Amino acid sequence: MHALRPLLRQSLFNLFAAALACAALLAPRAASAEALLLIEADSGKVLQAENATIPWYPASVTKIMTAYVTLKAVKDGKLTLDTLLTVSPTAASQSPSKMGFRPGTQLTVDNALKMMMVKSANDMAVVLAEGVGGSIDGFSALMNDTAQKLGMTQTSYVNPNGLPADGQITSARDLGILARSFLRDLPEYEYFVHIPAIRFGKRVTGNFNKLIGRYPGADGFKTGFICASGYNLVASATRNGRRLIAVVLGANSGTARAVKAAQLLERGFSQDNLTWLRPSLGTVDKLVPVDASPPNLRDDMCGGHRKRPASDDDDALIAANGGTSGSASATGGEAQVTFFTAGLQPPLMKASELMASAPAAAEPVLVYTGPTRTGTALIAAVAADADQQATPKPRGKKSRVAKKPDAADKPKDAKTAAAKPDAKTAAAAKPADGKSAAKPAGTKHAAAKPDAVAKPAVSGEAAKPAKPKAATKPAKPANNS
Repeated sequence: MHALRPLLRQSLFNLFAAALACAALLAPRAASAEALLLIEADSGKVLQAENATIPWYPASVTKIMTAYVTLKAVKDGKLTLDTLLTVSPTAASQSPSKMGFRPGTQLTVDNALKMMMVKSANDMAVVLAEGVGGSIDGFSALMNDTAQKLGMTQTSYVNPNGLPADGQITSARDLGILARSFLRDLPEYEYFVHIPAIRFGKRVTGNFNKLIGRYPGADGFKTGFICASGYNLVASATRNGRRLIAVVLGANSGTARAVKAAQLLERGFSQDNLTWLRPSLGTVDKLVPVDASPPNLRDDMCGGHRKRPASDDDDALIAANGGTSGSASATGGEAQVTFFTAGLQPPLMKASELMASAPAAAEPVLVYTGPTRTGTALIAAVAADADQQATPKPRGKKSRVAKKPDAADKPKDAKTAAAKPDAKTAAAAKPADGKSAAKPAGTKHAAAKPDAVAKPAVSGEAAKPAKPKAATKPAKPANNS
C-alpha cells in the first residue's frame, strides 16, 4: 500500500495539472474589444469561442456573402462566369479600396469576383450586386434572405461591400456559419477564396489574407477593415484531411489578425489527442446570440495615435521579436499554444514569425477588362490594360481628384505630395486623402503655364497664401474596407 501512494499521488497531480490547463483555455476572459471563434468545417463543432455572439461590424468580410450570392446565381444558371457586367457611376463612386474603373467599363463576373476577393475592391462588389440583384438595395435583400436561410440570425446587410453603415451587422458566430456554407454549397467555386495574388496590367496585388502562402494548409477566406470594426479575418486551413475555420474580429492590425488566426488554427490542429479533456462547446449554430450593440473601435483604430492611416492593406510585419505595433497582443497566445502542445509534436515556427516571412512563390492570376479571352487575345487584352495604366493615368488622376478626392488606398502618393509642398492647387483643394494631393499632371501644367498657378480656379484663393502643410496630412480613411 505504501508503495502505491507515490504512484497515486503522481496520478492525481497529473490529472490536476491537466484540469488546470483545460480550465485556463476554456475560462471566459474579461470582456475585450475582440471576438474569436474556431470551428470544424465539416461538423460545425466549436473548439473555441470568445465574444463569438456579440454583434460586430463586418467590414469587407461582407464580400464572402456577396461572392456566395453571386456564385449561387451562377450555379443556378441565372448568369455565367463569362457574363459581361458594366461599371455604373454608382460602382465607380465607391470609396477605396477599389479598381478605379471608369463608368461604362465592362468585365466578366469571373474577373470581378477575383478583383473583389483579392484586392477587396468595393467597386467590384457593387458591379456584381447590380449585375445579380439589379441594384444595391435589390442585392442586399438577396443577401439578407440568404443569411436567414443559412441561420445567420445576427446578420443584416445594407450594401455588398461592407463600407460603413449602421445596419451592416454580423457576428463571429454568423461568419462561421457562412464560411461553412460556402465550402459545403459551392465546392466547385472554392478557388475564389484562396487566390494568392492577381495581376492587372502591370500591377500585382497580393491577397490581404496573410495566412495564404505562409501558414501550412491555409486555403481561404477574406479580410475586412473599417475604423469602427477593427481588423477582421475569416480564415480556413486543412491538415491531414481536417479543415478548421477561424474568425478574428477587432484585431489592432492586419498582421495581428493573421497571427491570432494562425494561433487559433494551430491550437485546433494540436488538440486531436486531447479532446477528452475538453467539455463540448456544441456546434456553431447552437451558440446563443447576445443582444447588444456592436462595439465601435473608431478611436482605437483611427485615432491620432496612429503613425499612419489604418487600412485593410496593412503590410506592417511583426518582427520576430514581437517589437512592432500590435505585437504584444498578437503574440500573447503563443505561450499557451506551446504549453498545450509541448511534448506531443515538434514545435512549429511561432505564428508571428510565420506572418513576418515572405509568402510562398505563386504566379499571380491574370485579370482584365472586357469579355473572356484566351491565348493571344488574352495577351493582347492584358497588354491593352497595361498601356491604359501607363499612358492616360496622370490626366485621369487629375480629373478624378477634382471630382472625387476619396482615394485613400494609396498612401504612397501622400509621399509624392509631401515632396512637393509648394503646389498651390494641392493646398487649395484640401483633399481628403494623400492620393489627391499628389497631382503630378497639375505640376507639369503649372510649369508650362505659370499664369495658371498665379490664378487659382477657386475665387478668393489669391488673397490667401498657400499652406504647404495641408498636402502632407493624409486624411483618416474612415471608409477604408
